[in-house]
Amino acid sequence: MARQREHGALLEEPPPAAPAPTLSPLGAGCILLKSALGAGLLSFPWAFHRAGGVGPAFLVELVSLVFLVSGLVVLGYAASVSGQCTYQGVVRGLCGPAMGVLCEVCFAANLFMISVAFLRVIGDQLEKLGAFLLPGALPPWYADPRVTLSLLSVLVILPLSAPREIAFQKYTSLLGTWAACYLTLVIVLQYHLQPEGLVRQPRLSPSPSSWTSALSVFPTICFGFQCHEAAVSVYCSMRNQALSHWALVSVVSLLGCCLIYSLTGLYGFLTFGTDVAADVLMSYPGDDVAILVARVLFAVSIVTVYPIVLFLGRSVVQDFWRRSCCGAYGPRAPADPSGPWVRIPLTVLWLALTLTVALFMPDLSEIIGVIGGVSSFFIFIFPGLCLICALDTEPLGPRVKCSLELWGVVSVLVGTFIFGQSTVTAVLELL
Repeated sequence: MARQREHGALLEEPPPAAPAPTLSPLGAGCILLKSALGAGLLSFPWAFHRAGGVGPAFLVELVSLVFLVSGLVVLGYAASVSGQCTYQGVVRGLCGPAMGVLCEVCFAANLFMISVAFLRVIGDQLEKLGAFLLPGALPPWYADPRVTLSLLSVLVILPLSAPREIAFQKYTSLLGTWAACYLTLVIVLQYHLQPEGLVRQPRLSPSPSSWTSALSVFPTICFGFQCHEAAVSVYCSMRNQALSHWALVSVVSLLGCCLIYSLTGLYGFLTFGTDVAADVLMSYPGDDVAILVARVLFAVSIVTVYPIVLFLGRSVVQDFWRRSCCGAYGPRAPADPSGPWVRIPLTVLWLALTLTVALFMPDLSEIIGVIGGVSSFFIFIFPGLCLICALDTEPLGPRVKCSLELWGVVSVLVGTFIFGQSTVTAVLELL
């Protein structure tokens, strides 16, 4: 990357050594798409209801998509300017140490709670599967959801989370994307086929009850499309790191994600109307085989995205280790933070902590609502700040520079509004 050599003087410390990038455009697109296709897919029909119908929901989704694509492109540009290969490293290199510390704290907290939420979603699907296979009976100890989730974490999730590079996740991301697509296909077919036992509630709200009701779904929609935490790592793993190439990968990935989310939200909302549940699968009969398969495959989808989240959370600890140990010991640092003697224990520790919280915390919905507002930092606020700071290093015309700075300011303001609104709403609901 030519810009890395041109602007190396901006960095506080040299970027960590990384293997040669090997990720293809298809692999990068699969990882971005799968990072976005997470637990938010189940809540999109409810978001259509909260927005006041199909029209307002699509409008909010399209407006969000402009900022979402812009954020991905800006992060790729900022990574090329700063020469860093992690999100928090880019923010630290361009915006200064104080902003870098804030980014690391928000990054780690957000990813930890997302990891816990993913494990809870997997556990819920395992519980419903057990209730279907063993109806009306006290399940044996080995069928307890806590046991099955623990075994799944150790035998499947841990090995998938161990690799050093995010490029490995391109294989499982493709499987997880198809599993998420099956859920969308089932919801569309259930609407058209109207199977026996499906209780439809097609009362549709003609318009949003208020403008604040329509705006309240911004956090839900943005959280659903969120793949920005992985953007820098994916960009730095690509063989072709031209900004135009990265922009094309970002646009195609989010358009594919938009299609899947829109079909799920539209047909789930048309099927149940204003009575749709926050988890759309809860609105369907529990004994429907197609829905049961959708539950299992959706759990598979979440299993494939958890290692991506763990990789990003682990990178925060590795960066801190690198700065602390390498700064104190220099070339005689006790261990390479990306080596197996550090990486594997960090992976086990992250999985153990998130699994423990997921197993013993009774209800995460309110806490996730509070933490969910932090996502706006990574989609709007930090990319906007990075864009403003990076422009000082580029020889741009005054009009172009002024326009890009204005866009960065708008992005920061929108992110601040979404963070404030979602956090206040979550706190009021908690109280």
